[in-house]
Amino acid sequence: MNSALSRRWQHAVVTGGAGFVGSHLCTALLAAGAEVTCVDDFSTGSRANVSALLGRPGFRLLEANVAEPFEVDRPPDLVLHFASPASPADYLRLPLHTLEAGSLGTRHALELAHRSGARFLLASTSEVYGDPQQHPQSERYWGNVNPVGPRSVYDEAKRFAEALATAQADTNGTDVGIVRLFNTYGPRMRGHDGRAVPTFVRQALADEPLTVTGDGRQTRSLCYVDDTVRGILAAAGHGMRGPVNIGNPAEISMLELARLVIELAGSSSEIRYIERPVDDPAVRCPDITLARDKLQWEPRVTADDGLRRTIDWFRGTTAPAAPGG
Repeated sequence: MNSALSRRWQHAVVTGGAGFVGSHLCTALLAAGAEVTCVDDFSTGSRANVSALLGRPGFRLLEANVAEPFEVDRPPDLVLHFASPASPADYLRLPLHTLEAGSLGTRHALELAHRSGARFLLASTSEVYGDPQQHPQSERYWGNVNPVGPRSVYDEAKRFAEALATAQADTNGTDVGIVRLFNTYGPRMRGHDGRAVPTFVRQALADEPLTVTGDGRQTRSLCYVDDTVRGILAAAGHGMRGPVNIGNPAEISMLELARLVIELAGSSSEIRYIERPVDDPAVRCPDITLARDKLQWEPRVTADDGLRRTIDWFRGTTAPAAPGG
């Protein structure tokens, strides 16, 4: 199926639906005519992200921790498992919660999908590739991950979730798909979540120095959230298991990103170099051949356009500085 909306979902459950990407998924699914149950414990998500959806026909908000068994009011035909701390600031603050979301949370979401006969889609991450020795990274690459480093609670939670979803499909026949998301950005990010784009935008709009880690030569591949959501829904509708990379193959260094944000924000900020985090990947760039061939998907939004939209949102919104706001 070529279109993200070519498969008509009746009832979608989105775990982590009040998070950054999850809330955009809820909005897109509602717009496509699906009923949506958003499940979130607000440990890192924000009620503000779904406030515009409250009261809309077909939208339900269930406050629950997916690490505990949970029930929804009617069987879904699609379960999107996005519940997990995703930024370094969050998963370093909530290491056990992160591991539980990837293990117990994935198990409970899989069980819901299986007993409902639903399609299950796991939000995995480019972090499963660790500090990669293959560049760009294809789905066939097994990764270079430190299993006991500071980032391991997130990396290993997602690697385990992929293994669990695969075992569930092989053992019980559950309809499973896996997407590996690369560096998504856009409106509804938190300014203090520790990721580069919201950090740089927040600093630039306040005319504060932009804090670039290390020498700034490390790269990321930034994918605007609208493109990411299209890719997720295309993978859900296609029925492929994957894993499949969903990201933008246009690579940018952190120093280049900082300079671009300053320019687009019209900021007087300078750049200040700070210590680079332990196990911070040197490069990150997806090979999206599989997504192009099987899903007919690739990103459309340029970095300039996506960053302008993000900057405009930060200018016009008091973004939650802390989880749950």
